[in-house]
This record gives sequence, structure tokens and C-alpha cells, in this order.
Amino acid sequence: MRTDMFQQSLEDLNGSTADIEASALISTDGLMIASALPHGMDEDRIGAMSAALLSLGERTARELARGSLERVLIQGERGYVIMSSAGPEAVLTVLAKSNAKLGLIFLDIKRAAETLSKLI
Repeated sequence: MRTDMFQQSLEDLNGSTADIEASALISTDGLMIASALPHGMDEDRIGAMSAALLSLGERTARELARGSLERVLIQGERGYVIMSSAGPEAVLTVLAKSNAKLGLIFLDIKRAAETLSKLI
């Protein structure tokens, strides 16, 4: 039941803008909770990388006195990977197009993360 709610939240996020291509909710220990990812993506590897990057981002922000981490942003030539906490036990990972309007996407991600963190 809860898994369906996670799934629906991710699908709503993906549908909120054409700029978001995929999303996943991952536990902080790297296990996939729910995903709306394209076929052929390795969920186990995405889960492990997302959890590791968010953890490293939190440590980096703390060590460099940047305050608490809001998001990890990776920009590649074909788009963005954006990771954000969804409560203390999960990471929301989003794939966005290269021409995406990041301000709007950050808002959508923040709303989705708040919704998902309440469900966890």
C-alpha cells in the first residue's frame, strides 16, 4: 500500500514538468524504495551511488561550513542528476533534461520530498 503511494508520488513528480525524465526514492543505505526510471537502468547501482553521493555531499557541506545540505547536483552534457533528502532515511534522485529550468524543478523536488518524507 505504502509502496503504491511512493510510486504515485514519483509519477506525479515526473508528470509535473516535461523537464523531469525520471525519479527514484532510495533509502540512505542504498536500497531502492520506489522508482519511476526508464527501462534498462540498474536500480541497485543507482541506489548505491545516490546514497553514497548524498552522504558525501552532507559531509562536504559540513566540513566546508556550508550548513546543512539541500541537494547534490550533477550536470552532464545530456542533463542533470539532482539528489535531495526525503526525510532522514531516504534520498530522492531525479533525472532532468539539459535545458531544464532548474528553479522550477528544485521547487517540484522540494514538494515531492516533503510529501515522501511524511509517507516514510
